[in-house]
Amino acid sequence: MFPLVRCSGKILPQGRFRPGILAPRFQFHSRIGCLPSSLLSRWSTRSLSNSLNSPVGIRRFSGAAAAARESTTPIVLDATEEIEDDTTASGVQLLPREVVDHLDRYIIGQEAAKKAVAIAFRNRWRRHRLDKEMREEIMPKNMLMVGPTGCGKTEIARRLAKLADAPFLKIEATKFTEIGFHGRDVDSIIRDLIEISITQTKARRRRKVSGIVNKIVEEKIVERLVSHSASKRDKASFLKLLRDGEMEDMRIDIDLDIKYPDSGPEIPIGHVIEKNPHIMLEIRRLWGQGDKKERRNVDVKEARKLLSEMESDKLLNNDDIVKEAIRSAEQDGIVFLDEIDKICTSSQSLHSSADASAEGVQRDLLPLIEGCTVVTKYGNIETDHIMFIASGAFHSVKPSDMMAELQGRLPIRVELKGLTVNDLERILKEPEFNLLKQEIAMMSTEGVELSFDDDAIKEIAIVAADVNFSSENIGARRLYHIVEKVIETISFNAPDKKGKIVVSKDYVHKQCGSISQKTDLGKFII
Repeated sequence: MFPLVRCSGKILPQGRFRPGILAPRFQFHSRIGCLPSSLLSRWSTRSLSNSLNSPVGIRRFSGAAAAARESTTPIVLDATEEIEDDTTASGVQLLPREVVDHLDRYIIGQEAAKKAVAIAFRNRWRRHRLDKEMREEIMPKNMLMVGPTGCGKTEIARRLAKLADAPFLKIEATKFTEIGFHGRDVDSIIRDLIEISITQTKARRRRKVSGIVNKIVEEKIVERLVSHSASKRDKASFLKLLRDGEMEDMRIDIDLDIKYPDSGPEIPIGHVIEKNPHIMLEIRRLWGQGDKKERRNVDVKEARKLLSEMESDKLLNNDDIVKEAIRSAEQDGIVFLDEIDKICTSSQSLHSSADASAEGVQRDLLPLIEGCTVVTKYGNIETDHIMFIASGAFHSVKPSDMMAELQGRLPIRVELKGLTVNDLERILKEPEFNLLKQEIAMMSTEGVELSFDDDAIKEIAIVAADVNFSSENIGARRLYHIVEKVIETISFNAPDKKGKIVVSKDYVHKQCGSISQKTDLGKFII
């Protein structure tokens, strides 16, 4: 006999109906439980709509269970299985050519910038191959990327963040204020970096124990699906169904450990807690943190996710994770400071419109980039070997308007070129997931087969370049506006108009003619 199945619905007492008959009102039976109707239909000899008089093919179900028992091994955890040590970015070989090739898939041109960041990545790996004394003496070659808006500076940072197997933080310099002013100080850069490092380290270690965790989670879910008195054979049959994805929508009750926030309550002295970790320990003690649990009713798919996270945390040592994360952040961390030109003041202007604390932010960045100790709730973080990459358009100011000390701490300077018509055309064609491919994929969901002629693509690039020249030059970001204008009518009528649509040069000119003829007269006003 199959055991009772736990579920949120009602289960009829065993013996109330004759074996093999599905209860018409509750659609449950003590021998079948709350299996999905789609699964029951696979084993039924007749339609389930025949209600009480329709027997369910229990023999077929029993045959499937027997096959599952033969093919499924018991859930056994190997206590001797060890968790391998993690490898960080220092152990990953990123060849310069591989980095450039990866960036070429998404970014057009800017070869100098790509080579510079590729060399910087490789130097990180080279440094870890040296002996300790030499390794401590080699400092990262921090970089300053200078180029007009929309030429690819931010995109390079975004792609590097996905490529780097290291703590990587991209942040705008305009978010910070000088210490003493209201706002975030630059030390929060390192605090954000260590949080990213902890998240990455924990994810790596969870992958290491995923095999063990999956076995534990499957065992817990099966225990919630069947009664405690179920035999190993019955558990094996349900385990087979679970692994086949047949029970993903079934709801079960699970017990989860109550999580407490790591950063404490949102109180005005949060900054004091950040710099004094022992205060946080006292607050956690006052909260009475312990082994408390909460019961939740979720489907199997969600239960697998929640239980995996809980069981992974039990197998991992939080202190070891923090130590590894600190080491990874200190030795392999990369900070990308965007819009650094916005905290500079032109030396030729008598009255600066910049924020009063902008120059103070530059001064605060000096020790951070040069190398200092930042206090966080996880411990002291040394910034000596963290690499900083700064970037800015420098339209209204020049790189020389930065403080001389800050310029000296960014010794590698890379000039990014403005985009030409040919570059804009390549951006529409060559990247792996270019803008036109995205629009074609979007229209395909409506049954519209959209395509662009080569002449049409070139015309879009020409219009974008003309608008950039006649108004504010925003580089490749102008393509978003032009492409959206071109397909505006097509996108609006897509639900009603199926079939193939080819965008031609004449169509582009018709849709964007008014845009290209407009001139921003505001720049001529004195």
